[in-house]
Amino acid sequence: MHRRAAALAVPLTVIALTVSSCGNIPEEWRTPAFLQMNGDQLDSRLPAVEGDVGEEPKVVFPDIEPPEEELSGVVNQGPGEEELVRADDLVVANVAQFQWTGPGEGEPVEGQSSYETGAPDLIRMEEMPEQISSVLVNQAVGSRAVYVFPPLTQEEQDQAEAMGQEPQVGASVLVVDVVDRFGMGSVVPGEQTSDGGDGLPTVVQEGHSEPVIEVPEGDAPTDLEISPLIEGTGEEVQEGQQVIVQYTGVRWEADENGEHPSFDSTWTRGGAPFDTTIGAGSVIQGWDEGIVGQKVGSRLLLVVPGDMAYGESEEEAMGAPAGTLVFVVDVLGAFDNPPPAEPEEGASEGAGEEAPADEEASEEEAE
Repeated sequence: MHRRAAALAVPLTVIALTVSSCGNIPEEWRTPAFLQMNGDQLDSRLPAVEGDVGEEPKVVFPDIEPPEEELSGVVNQGPGEEELVRADDLVVANVAQFQWTGPGEGEPVEGQSSYETGAPDLIRMEEMPEQISSVLVNQAVGSRAVYVFPPLTQEEQDQAEAMGQEPQVGASVLVVDVVDRFGMGSVVPGEQTSDGGDGLPTVVQEGHSEPVIEVPEGDAPTDLEISPLIEGTGEEVQEGQQVIVQYTGVRWEADENGEHPSFDSTWTRGGAPFDTTIGAGSVIQGWDEGIVGQKVGSRLLLVVPGDMAYGESEEEAMGAPAGTLVFVVDVLGAFDNPPPAEPEEGASEGAGEEAPADEEASEEEAE
């Protein structure tokens, strides 16, 4: 109950539960347990939503008091069955929140529409409460869902006030438009037109498997090297966007066995896509400079010299991988970020770095 009260005061992506790990199952091997093709008839108490999916929704509130129970339903189904949302997907969605205050009355909640900001939410389905995720799972990209959360209880209102928030009057209504989805083991389409080489590492990747990186003998390049292995056909990645990637990283320098094992890889986490802000210091400099300007759908070989990776201070303090690093990065998607919130008066600004390699290291850096 209290999770609901807190969740409605922030974007949908902050509604988080404990993440469970999943195995790496190639996308084409997955078969949904069932398809909600026609579904049950929508509850007549649900608000009507006008406008096409992909456009700012307009909500028409029923001429009744806001219900005292949660309601939800899919009001528009996506056009196809091939791109169905799975329970462990990373979903890109536009989300708009409304306030249902009385019979036939309601209004948008200011600042709670990704259509206004132009920046969709990135939703990890495993982190969503069941009442959110169950409606979206097995629905196609392009679907629109509506959720109604009943008015806050007195206890929830008191909790909101204690947190310095103004309690919302009436029921909360969420409209969620599914823009895209990225599954476990997602990779960019197309065949490699290059495997690297010519003094750079070579890369072999078959299907949805983890890429195999062969590092040549000899000294590492002293400058950042960017080699597209698959050239994407999407838009160029812009500085400050949210990017969604699969990646694997190895050190140029071999270990004591003469091998180059990966020090970090999305594949060791079941092929769950990684998302981060690019070009803004959230990741290492080699990623910021190597990925910005590349096209979505590209597979990139990045050779990052040590001074554009973690540097000596971070290597010593945090145990980050030392020296020149080699990454293979699939750029799955890129989406705008919302504009930065204006800092409260008297608040100090700060920025940490988020390493693409070690999640625990990233959290320590951010602190």
